[in-house]
Amino acid sequence: MESLCIVGASPCVSSSLSSKTSSLSCAPSCRLILNPIKKHHNLAAFQPAFHLFASTQSRPHGSKRNHIARIFLPHLVASMEEVEETYIMIKPDGVQRGLVGVIISRFEKKGFKLTGLKLFQCPRELAEEHYKDLQSKLFFPKLIDYITSGPVVCMAWEGIGVVASARKLIGATNPLNAEPGTIRGDLAVQTGRNVVHGSDSPENGKREIALWFKGGELSSWTPAQQPWLTE
Repeated sequence: MESLCIVGASPCVSSSLSSKTSSLSCAPSCRLILNPIKKHHNLAAFQPAFHLFASTQSRPHGSKRNHIARIFLPHLVASMEEVEETYIMIKPDGVQRGLVGVIISRFEKKGFKLTGLKLFQCPRELAEEHYKDLQSKLFFPKLIDYITSGPVVCMAWEGIGVVASARKLIGATNPLNAEPGTIRGDLAVQTGRNVVHGSDSPENGKREIALWFKGGELSSWTPAQQPWLTE
């Protein structure tokens, strides 16, 4: 297949183009440019939307492939999404400022399930283990002093996509860069006093919950509102 492009000051009187024969009648000042149009078989952007809902059945060599339409059911996709766990900790500054209830309500209103909660005075050894990835940083001793300076509120939350969603609710590490509406964007002004911690991956969520909670401190339960939150 070819595309037809006419360049010139005077318009063509008439033109016609087919795959086998072509005829063209133009003013003398016109130039004819034929550009082949390549078929983009391998580019996802050029695939029809029908491919998202169809499957291809194999046919004998030389025959055309047949597409069978499939129905896309969002609730089936939702049922395959994995329930995650994340560790959220209200730091000493959040506790001292009386922000515990406000912060917990953010996650409750979102619809996540609270499975563990306690007020806890963090020992230095536990703080060092929790932040061991930052051990080489110059601010590490100061960070440990800060986390152990007063009680923290330890929380375990559960839900579909809870790790990434909780990070969005919390906001950027530097509160001045955090979006309005986030916990840090609304309630903090400095990185060294950014109120709350949240796990950065599902793997770290499990590791941190196991680090901060002992056996028997987590509750497995089903919220009455669950059918109104997820399909």
